[in-house]
Amino acid sequence: MKKRYLFLALIILSLGSIFVGVKDISLLDIVRLNEEKVQIVLISRIPRLISIIIAGAGMSISGLIMQQISRNKFISPTTAGTIDSAKLGILVSLIIFAEASSFQKMLISFVFSLAGTILFMKILKSIKYKNAVFIPLVGIMLGNIIDSIATFFAYKYNLVQNVSSWLQGNFAMVIKGRYELLYFSIPLLIIAFLYANKFTVAGMGEDFSTNLGLNYNKVVNIGVAIVALISSLVVITVGKIPFLGLIIPNIVTIYNGDNTKKSIPQVGLLGAVFVLACDVLGRVIIYPYEIPIGLTVGIIGSILFLYLLMRRNAYEV
Repeated sequence: MKKRYLFLALIILSLGSIFVGVKDISLLDIVRLNEEKVQIVLISRIPRLISIIIAGAGMSISGLIMQQISRNKFISPTTAGTIDSAKLGILVSLIIFAEASSFQKMLISFVFSLAGTILFMKILKSIKYKNAVFIPLVGIMLGNIIDSIATFFAYKYNLVQNVSSWLQGNFAMVIKGRYELLYFSIPLLIIAFLYANKFTVAGMGEDFSTNLGLNYNKVVNIGVAIVALISSLVVITVGKIPFLGLIIPNIVTIYNGDNTKKSIPQVGLLGAVFVLACDVLGRVIIYPYEIPIGLTVGIIGSILFLYLLMRRNAYEV
């Protein structure tokens, strides 16, 4: 998978993202400095584009890290209870800290998503039957339990509508001043790249990596913390984007193998391109209305997931 083709696709889709929308904007409008349309680009279109790229890259790389440290290709933040735990954290912040800022809500969401991911890793460690499909099913069951708890308290405190706004990802509400938290993902992605080789070694198992002199628990905890924090940032800013951290790493590793450091740039680029393509599609398919990104990624992602599953079964046979 050539990075230059991904860069080219990213540039083309980025231009499409800036000029596609309910309000018609052309390159001529920008050149002529049409004040109204320049303001739309600066306040809405560019922040939306930046948030799509960061969220797409962040969630995809989070999925790669999860798959590497759990040694399972069907594990991702959405199949390990991470996203559901982050949503529960947001609900708790709405109930207990109603006047909390977005940053404070993100911190609470991070604590819950970290706890949920650590719980899943503990469950994973205790399970002897580590079938590739069975493990993510356990994660989905854990996520559903956490989601049920969140729904119960949402009904109890009349916050169902507030919580449901995080059930489906949507970039339509992203404007200047409401997406900047995502910038915290950038240093986390740099750390992920620096630790990439250690994640690869940790993916070989605790005994093997310890024999090589790696501090296994430290590396795994760093990976889990990166995944939890990025997931929290995306959920509180954009919402839930299903299947992204599951399918993108699998597609890249088909071509690149399990070398995490080699795969991270391409996983990030492909994740950004995929989300950008889904977002543009969601804006034009029923124009002038818009389909939420959670729905478009969910439909396309589920099809790709079934293909990957059947492909795996075919190779096993």
